[in-house]
Amino acid sequence: MITRERNQGPNQGRNQGRNQGPNRGRNQGPTTAQAASRTARRQLNLATRHQLAASGVPEGTITSRTRPGGPWQRLLPRVYLLQTGPPDHRQRALAAVLYAAEPAADPLSGDTAVLTGGAALALLGIRDVPHTPADVLIRAPRRLTGTPEVRPLATARWPRTIAVSGIPSTRPVRAAADFAARCGDPARIRSTLAHVVQAGWCHPQDLHAELRAARLLTRPEVRAAAAELLAGVRSIAEALARDTLTATDLPTPLWNARLYTPDGTFLASPDAYWPDEGVALEIDSAEYHYTRDAWHATLHRRLRLESHGILVVSATPSMIRDTPTQVVDALRTLLTLTQSRPTPPTAQARGHVQLELPVA
Repeated sequence: MITRERNQGPNQGRNQGRNQGPNRGRNQGPTTAQAASRTARRQLNLATRHQLAASGVPEGTITSRTRPGGPWQRLLPRVYLLQTGPPDHRQRALAAVLYAAEPAADPLSGDTAVLTGGAALALLGIRDVPHTPADVLIRAPRRLTGTPEVRPLATARWPRTIAVSGIPSTRPVRAAADFAARCGDPARIRSTLAHVVQAGWCHPQDLHAELRAARLLTRPEVRAAAAELLAGVRSIAEALARDTLTATDLPTPLWNARLYTPDGTFLASPDAYWPDEGVALEIDSAEYHYTRDAWHATLHRRLRLESHGILVVSATPSMIRDTPTQVVDALRTLLTLTQSRPTPPTAQARGHVQLELPVA
């Protein structure tokens, strides 16, 4: 926050008019401090050296105020935090955009610099995604030196942009693709893309199209993650279950299909569902059962499924990871039992089906 001048003595303001002359102060524009403060207010208390100079702040003032113990902080080259407290994650993200934006441009417009990749996904609440260094797109053929905190990425495919918490960002689908392009960990790519889709930030088909446009489907780990999402998988636990089931001779289920009663009332959306046999696999993570209400909701969902003739196998992610044979045996038993039962399930499945992944 920009510091104000110290309070004047009780008589100093009274003599100000006499010292300035009759016309001094009339029709005067905003002061330097006011102009700089206005810039900082719209930019989360941040400003660039160019903006401060344009507001009339002398170079010497910038230097003195950013010295150790001063009221301002230098976060990045030519980017300053006009407060004494530490920056939060939003301020660090916007600082990266301010650093990468062309000096004369409005950095909040998203025209010359925009946040993408892990930093943009973190703003959306995607968990466990690395956001440093912050990936910032700039327009090719412009080049900009990176820092440990900022990774400028020149692109000829300028994206549509949105504002997330006041910070110019790519849409989630582009941020996810840019993240995958620079991540070398297949498990993290799989997890992050699943989280983006599961959170509802983009549709699997849109993500596939973006990955295809970025020519990322030639990478086996990206292609595999895209295939899972097109098949309806929405989490790492489901992906692990899909891997486990694919290695068996069990029929292929629908993933996250929406089940309805005959009158059209929504019933549930089990993680995996075998419509011909009326068997469902529910993957229940302890993370979502900390409260009594969440536990009761899970039990009620299972009762609704079973009341419509659907047999349910419940397992935790750790069971699928550590004892997959037991889960498969339980599913095999129920799938076999349903072949001779007299009453078929009354639920109707809609939603995801097994889709073939288009050739890259």
